[in-house]
Amino acid sequence: MQKKLTKSSTNKILTGTLAGLAEYFGIDPTIIRVVFVIAIFIFEGSPILLYILFAILMPKNKAKGKDFDRDSFHQSKSSSKKTMDSEEDKWSDF
Repeated sequence: MQKKLTKSSTNKILTGTLAGLAEYFGIDPTIIRVVFVIAIFIFEGSPILLYILFAILMPKNKAKGKDFDRDSFHQSKSSSKKTMDSEEDKWSDF
């Protein structure tokens, strides 16, 4: 199977471009991000233009990502609120 250079849909900070490069080369995305920041200082900001170009041209990875599910987000938010309320009830006697 041939590898494709795509943006990461699971490990992204801004656009998933650097994480996509890391997935393509099989290395940790943190290493790519640190090298990118160092390159910005060494090459006086020109890697930012390269990043923007990659962010525009690289396709999104649709196979591995999970879309945002609004209903499950609200359910998890309400369930965490219920546990907070029950914890507050335990301390209300003091």
